[in-house]
Amino acid sequence: MLQIPSRPLLRLTGKAISDYGMIKADDRILIAVSGGKDSLSLLHVLAHLRRRTRLAFTLAAVTVDPGIDGFDPQPLIPYMASLEIPYFYERQAIAERAKTTLGNDSFCSYCARMRRGTLYRVARERGFNVLALAQHLDDIAESFLMSAFHAGTLHTMRAHYRIDVGDLRVIRPFVYVRERQLRDFAHSADLPVIGDNCPACFRKPTERAAMKTLLAAEEARHKALFPNLLQALRPLLGVRDGLE
Repeated sequence: MLQIPSRPLLRLTGKAISDYGMIKADDRILIAVSGGKDSLSLLHVLAHLRRRTRLAFTLAAVTVDPGIDGFDPQPLIPYMASLEIPYFYERQAIAERAKTTLGNDSFCSYCARMRRGTLYRVARERGFNVLALAQHLDDIAESFLMSAFHAGTLHTMRAHYRIDVGDLRVIRPFVYVRERQLRDFAHSADLPVIGDNCPACFRKPTERAAMKTLLAAEEARHKALFPNLLQALRPLLGVRDGLE
């Protein structure tokens, strides 16, 4: 059964959608569902907003199974059927192919690129024009710090953009939402979270984990850290009320 998210979660998501013009009439939106708390929460939030808004749009979900030992998202198949949401399950031998084609990439970067290509393909084949991703404000802040610290650039994930080919739009409705809000919702709604989205990445500390630790320490000292970061990052998220 579809769950009803909290009012703060709905308000922040709705504001981001409105601010960045993410959803338009008759959009066909494909939600990337990994099985983690964030993407499952996005599924329920967008499904709830679709029922409550006058704006007509279509929703479906897709999971890319990268074939990693210890990570099995197949329990999502009956769960999605119970929600009566159109669902596509794509099993790809990404882990196996990485053995011969990884090159100089980290496995995490390689897997992310391969999974994104599969998401684009499924969206095109199934007639969807929007891909919805579940990154939240904590992800946005961590990406910014990694970009500044390790690449010397001011960059983070954008809220709403059109991919280079031009046929698909990507939206991130949770750019105003904190990770802890999604964790609380997933727990209270008893969502069927698949443990560790990518065990291959979680086996050792990552740069993102280091940024998460740094931000947590700073937030303990400065309670307004994330509102201030959001204000500072707005120019990097994209233009408000539409695409760049």
